[in-house]
Amino acid sequence: MCHMPSDAVSPRLDAVLFDVDGAIADTGQAHAGAWKRLFDEYLSSRAAREHGEPTPFDADSDYRRSIAGWPPCDGLRRFLASRGIELPEGTPDDAANRETVWGLTNRQDGFFRDWIDEHGVQAFPGTMALVDALHRDAVGVGVFSTSRFAECVLRRAGVLERFDVRFDATDLALERPTGNRHAALLLGLAARLGAAPRHAAIVEDTAALVQAGKQAGFAFAVGIDRGGHGDVIASSGADLVVADAGEIALDAARLAPRMVDNLPSLEHSWSEIEARIRAARPVVFLDYDGTLTDIVENPDEALLPDETRGVLAALAERIPVAVVSGRDLTKLRQFVGLDTIYYAASHGFEIAGPNGYYRVARGADAYAQALDDAESALARALGDIRGHSIERKAFAIAVHYRRVAEADVARIEQAIDTTLAAFPRLRKNGGKKVFEIVPTMRWHKGEAVSSLVERMEPDSGKALPIYVGDDLTDEDALRALCGRGIGVVVRDGARRTSARYSVDGPDEVCTFLARLAALTDAAGA
Repeated sequence: MCHMPSDAVSPRLDAVLFDVDGAIADTGQAHAGAWKRLFDEYLSSRAAREHGEPTPFDADSDYRRSIAGWPPCDGLRRFLASRGIELPEGTPDDAANRETVWGLTNRQDGFFRDWIDEHGVQAFPGTMALVDALHRDAVGVGVFSTSRFAECVLRRAGVLERFDVRFDATDLALERPTGNRHAALLLGLAARLGAAPRHAAIVEDTAALVQAGKQAGFAFAVGIDRGGHGDVIASSGADLVVADAGEIALDAARLAPRMVDNLPSLEHSWSEIEARIRAARPVVFLDYDGTLTDIVENPDEALLPDETRGVLAALAERIPVAVVSGRDLTKLRQFVGLDTIYYAASHGFEIAGPNGYYRVARGADAYAQALDDAESALARALGDIRGHSIERKAFAIAVHYRRVAEADVARIEQAIDTTLAAFPRLRKNGGKKVFEIVPTMRWHKGEAVSSLVERMEPDSGKALPIYVGDDLTDEDALRALCGRGIGVVVRDGARRTSARYSVDGPDEVCTFLARLAALTDAAGA
């Protein structure tokens, strides 16, 4: 994550400008997939002609280093230059089979459309919640894109009409700017909104456009870090770096980080929460450690209080309930001890529920060997550090360091990072006194919760998901439900969050669940 000051607040704004790709719509996979298809095919055909061996395009590192944030032709030139390849420029009318800059760019356009047509595209819930708040405060909202597909993407995501003005690569080409193209893009959109840059902010997920915005005189730049590149975005001049726009609060037309320690409590907000619950079909999701139970030094001693188990059982008789945890499924079921609820274990990779329901995230089994090998490698790398423990789960490895001397914590993280360099299919997550090693596949608590809503409530359009959690891994679920459900976080220091309400600990969580059971019972749920 980033190292920006937690109290960064914008001046009062007349307009906020959002990038389509990465800030509004989840198009990263589409763009990266289309570029990979293009370059892998092109490099293979070129290597065949030259009797060489092609190096495939890396959809993560190559995409971010050469493509992300740049107009398509510029990105293509940058990547080809990194491989020592220079092509004729061609013209915008070149056919997709021409071996020119424009020809390959036009071919990639077709691959991108193919990907969108096959898979669709989703808008980020946190961004749309912020957009709605800006509209309520009469702040102008516009979208920009270095791509020519802004309208197509917004339409497929179902959010085209929620923005006042658009400005994309097609508009930029008509204006033929002579200076910095990124700055011209942002300034062109601000002009269409009738907003001076000194009274406007940008929300962007690449360092290049953040830097261009600050150099162009925009008052505030929010960087969104969706891939562990927060420090790079911060160094480009971002005033605030967040993991998701759901972590941004709006107050009197000013943007500020949404902090755990500043959230309203459930108790003080009960009347508005009660009104939402009465008007919908609540579905409850609960983290385990730190939410239903206190955090303890030995994870095997984090037993569920009998009172809380009784409340969960009573609530599950009225509405659907799920426990969502990083713990292994067997251990989670053993600790909770109820067969009337759903369990999303290993951060949602393994899901079980009433009447024999069971499923594993698609593709997760393919990571088993990598996890086995990484577990052995970590045992060797951490062997001389006292106090740690390695917990193998079905689809994750947890390295606990609650009993490790403070001076050795950095050694543990460095050893993990060094070990994982040999396992590109695995990544590291943080937690409370634990590092989690999980598959790089696109799956987490947020994906699991979103899929479970439809399973738990057939009329999912009327469902009101309620999520209560305390840890960084719970933020994935809180982001997924932002603007749609009720997000609650257990207070534990000052950090950013996508939750909207807070409680002080497991006792207050239990009180809330009992109150919810009484409310749904009275409503006949």
